[in-house]
Amino acid sequence: MKSGFLAGAILAATLFATPALAEDIKIAIAGPMTGDLAAFGDQLRKGAEKAVQDINASGGVLGKKLTLVMGDDQCDPKQAVQVANDLVNQNVAMVTGHFCSGASIPASDVYGEEGIIQITPSATNPALTDEGAAKGITTLFRTCSRDDRQGVFAGNWLANKYAGKKVAILDDKSAYGQGVADNVVKNMEAGGLKPAMRETYTQKQRDFSALLSKLKAAAIDAVFIGGYYNDIGLIVRQARDQGYQGQFIASDAVNSAEFWSISGPAGEGLIYPDAAAAVNEPSAQDVVKRFRADNYEPEGYTLNSYAAIQAWAAAVVKAGTTDGAKVAAALRSGSYPTVIGNLSWDAKGDLQEVHYVWWGWHGGKAVVEPNT
Repeated sequence: MKSGFLAGAILAATLFATPALAEDIKIAIAGPMTGDLAAFGDQLRKGAEKAVQDINASGGVLGKKLTLVMGDDQCDPKQAVQVANDLVNQNVAMVTGHFCSGASIPASDVYGEEGIIQITPSATNPALTDEGAAKGITTLFRTCSRDDRQGVFAGNWLANKYAGKKVAILDDKSAYGQGVADNVVKNMEAGGLKPAMRETYTQKQRDFSALLSKLKAAAIDAVFIGGYYNDIGLIVRQARDQGYQGQFIASDAVNSAEFWSISGPAGEGLIYPDAAAAVNEPSAQDVVKRFRADNYEPEGYTLNSYAAIQAWAAAVVKAGTTDGAKVAAALRSGSYPTVIGNLSWDAKGDLQEVHYVWWGWHGGKAVVEPNT
């Protein structure tokens, strides 16, 4: 990652200039606050800040105010471990994050060993909670779905929509991108459609001409890409520049306005499945209105981040303590109303219910696709 290995780049830092009082409860947000995926870090940060602001305005938790600190891992696994250790040393009671699966998985070992609640708003690789449960970690949760669930939704749809046609599956070789793509292939094949092409690319690659030439030569009708908005925006733009006119479908990490800033008009019509965008849900309307009053559109994982802190705070009240093991038991013991709906978790820390819908980019905005 760019400057990620420079000294001090990964140190967690307080979000607010005012130091925490002794009686404050310190919690954290961790993710790519700088680097190529910083737009996602901003989503997590904005959601966490608003949740802390609202909770403090309502009297705090157990009569104490919340103080928010931040860790910047740039989605790098090694930096994520260092950030996690730094947050542990700051005695945080919970962590909202990390963003990327590749960062969340190693960081979860640190939090699990210390009994600190970790709730990721965005890390979808099944290995995160599967391996965590196998290791006996009980303090790990998500407010997002899993790649295997996204794979069922998208894979079945591709098998039906493109029956008898040529579909290519691409991924960026990351824990997230490859995980989604592999699950899409699995479910697409179960539906009777084998990929006409299965390729990978390197994250932050700048020239995709060789890959795009393969798509054109094979007369691919549709392309599913497992990866992040920065690479996918370039792929789509270069594809249209080279005259490829097939349909692009992407994994849910294109749910940022930064996708369109990279793709430009070439991104028109790209669709993606998303279970994170809850801006239209009745439960979110008050918070969404206040975000927009501050000239911020709560896109992507913003509300998932808000919900993570919202649910944790309610569980702390229920448990009567910030002790990680007791709060984890409280989280699993019932359903919690949040901005993204009522949330409940299974033994691994995965959400009991997730609802996907198709979204598409049109005229620079992401909107729900009514006819997919």
